[in-house]
This record gives sequence, structure tokens and C-alpha cells, in this order.
Amino acid sequence: MATNLTRSVCVYCGSRSGADPAYHQEAERLGTALANEGWRLVYGAGDVGLMGAVARAAQAAGGDTFGVIPEHLLRAEVGKVDLTRFIVTETMHERKKVMVMNADAIVVMPGGAGSLDEFFEVLTWRQLGLHDKPILLMNVNGYWDKLQELLDHVVGNGFADASLLDFVGSAGSADQVIETLRGKLAIAV
Repeated sequence: MATNLTRSVCVYCGSRSGADPAYHQEAERLGTALANEGWRLVYGAGDVGLMGAVARAAQAAGGDTFGVIPEHLLRAEVGKVDLTRFIVTETMHERKKVMVMNADAIVVMPGGAGSLDEFFEVLTWRQLGLHDKPILLMNVNGYWDKLQELLDHVVGNGFADASLLDFVGSAGSADQVIETLRGKLAIAV
């Protein structure tokens, strides 16, 4: 169990469940594991797809949940209003900022264009020195392999320093995410 200082993990993930049932299963495992660690889930406040799966699992395990959703997505993503904390923002940009500012680490589960947008923004902020939070791709069944190849391609072609690759870790499952974050979020005694 985590110490008295609560850690928060921002999880970016799809508003759909995706084609592989493993994505949904790992979302549930991640939500449960975050709660079991005593870590707060920070996410996009939706009750659909992987977003809903991770939040419902965290809640079922007694976890603290912090959801942030822009007003225009309340209906589309079925805003999950029974969270520990539920914030409605005016814009997507404000949503992303509030999520990152309230987290100690970022996990990117399988998702679509929205998850990619969130990933690249938080990676860019890290590259610019605006935060030093760990970023993990939850690479369930190799979902993010092509993205990792793209990052290698960007560095290989001189559009980013090799240090960019050090800002992004990878884990294949919820268990691996938790194991990695335990070390990165360890509190010095």
C-alpha cells in the first residue's frame, strides 16, 4: 500500500473498447491495481469504452477517481458524474492541462486520435521541460509498436534528440505498469 502521500496517475485511453478484448481486460486490471496501490485515477471522466472500464474498476476496488471532461463531450462520452471528483472544463486544452497538473505520472492505454493528441502534447511538454513526470505507453498486445517505431524514426531523422526516447517507457500489461510506477513514484523517506 502507498504511504500517506497520495499519488495520482493520469490515464489516457479510448472512449471505445477497441477490437481486442485484452484492451478492456487490461483497463479493468489497471483501474483495480491503481486503487489497490492507494493511487488516485485521473482520467477523462467518460463512462464509455476503456475510460469507463478503468474508472468503474477503480471505483469497485474502493479507489479515488478524478475525472475531467469538457462541456461539449458530456453527452458523447457519457460523463461519469459519480466520481470522487468530477470537473467540467470549457475546452479540450483546459481538460488536458487539468489532468496533467493533477497527476504524478501518465499512462497511455490503447486509444485513437484523442489518446495520440494527449500523448504528443504531454511528451512535448516533457521535452520542453514543463514537467518531469514519467510517461508510459501501455502496449497491450503490441498496440503501440508502430508509435514506438515512429518515435525512433523521428529521432533517426534528426528531428529530435535521442533523449526524447528516454521520456517514454513501455509496459505490456497493468501489472507491468504498476511495477514500473512503484519505482518511479517511490517516496523518499
